[in-house]
Amino acid sequence: MFRFALPLAAMLTAMAAGPTAASGDIVRIKSAATVSATADALESVVAKAGATVFARIDHGAGAASVGMEMPDSQLVIFGNPRLGTPAMQDDPLAGLFLPLKVLVYADARGQTWIAYEEPGETLDDLGIPDDAPYLAKMRGALQNLTMAAAAGG
Repeated sequence: MFRFALPLAAMLTAMAAGPTAASGDIVRIKSAATVSATADALESVVAKAGATVFARIDHGAGAASVGMEMPDSQLVIFGNPRLGTPAMQDDPLAGLFLPLKVLVYADARGQTWIAYEEPGETLDDLGIPDDAPYLAKMRGALQNLTMAAAAGG
């Protein structure tokens, strides 16, 4: 199970790191660190919370491998069966969208961002009730983990 306790100092640092922006159903959080350092911090806080990092995909390296350029971008895929399994029990198609995914990327100006889709929206087209308790837990986990990563772990 995720442990969401963040020291007050870490939360305040994350808040100082920059605003949280919502673009439709995508939540974005500024990070003062590089993409790589922010993704490292995200992996660290995910592990400390008791979840599993299943994969880290380096989109920038993929582009470079075929002679193309793009700003740094890494996708971290992680989860916890205690949260994901109930969603898949309610609708097996939730397995198409889980585990959770967080993108850490640099915009055209070099600003690092952490972005994720709000879980209720991710699973919106499935037979999952809007008030499912695991959705609130997923929201809380994503918020706490990404804020901690933006603060450097």
